[in-house]
Amino acid sequence: MTLVGRVDSLWRYPVKSMRGEELREIFVGFPGVYGDRAYAFRSAAGRKAFPYFTAREQARMLRFRAAYRHAERMTAPPNLAEAEALGPGVTPLYADLADWAVDVETPSGEVLAVDDTRLIDMLRAGAREGTTLSLLRSERALTDCRPLSLISLQSVGQLSREVGVDLDKRRFRANVYVDLADAAGFGEDAWVGRRLRIGAKTGIAVTERDPRCMMITLDPDTTEANPEVMRRVAKGHDGMTGLYAAVLTEGVMRAGDAITLLD
Repeated sequence: MTLVGRVDSLWRYPVKSMRGEELREIFVGFPGVYGDRAYAFRSAAGRKAFPYFTAREQARMLRFRAAYRHAERMTAPPNLAEAEALGPGVTPLYADLADWAVDVETPSGEVLAVDDTRLIDMLRAGAREGTTLSLLRSERALTDCRPLSLISLQSVGQLSREVGVDLDKRRFRANVYVDLADAAGFGEDAWVGRRLRIGAKTGIAVTERDPRCMMITLDPDTTEANPEVMRRVAKGHDGMTGLYAAVLTEGVMRAGDAITLLD
């Protein structure tokens, strides 16, 4: 095994395309990070393969802050210790529906339940005329592609130098931000097709590089667009930044955890 980096920070996004939350530790199951992108808004005009209403259509979504109402119950499945005691490979049960309640703080500071119809009205404001939205909920993370996403601080730093602007790492909306041991930008690309262990137990398989869209052009605080970010990624990095991964062994990740290459 080879140490290739450490976990800088861990993030999940209770509502797809809304502001994420940083966590000191989180359970990672086969469907992805526990509680990640459990809710999303569906657009009646969306494509069947991608029906979601996101910051691509409404950049203001990034300024809505979503959080679990019972945060202390949503870091791991409630019977995780009992399931692990039965032996490796036992999948724990997820929390009851009531524990998955999410509140959303709007840009004006008002707090609404995620299923409050007023929230849909706010999201539709300024969107294409006739936009019809509905709320989706799933225990499986409603991600664009794979269950887990990673990017290194070194890649964010390199892109910042290429663009000529200090880029906030949050615009890349990863679950795991990695501090690479060798400090080389885009060094994580070498992990594609390989297995990693994060912390004491969690095992992942890196499946592919992450193809990017205009979302990375949006500042996470102001939603101001900088098209140069996407141009640089397209021109210098084949339109990709960061990695997608599948979960092979469920476990808890913590900030500061070692990341080791298994093969």
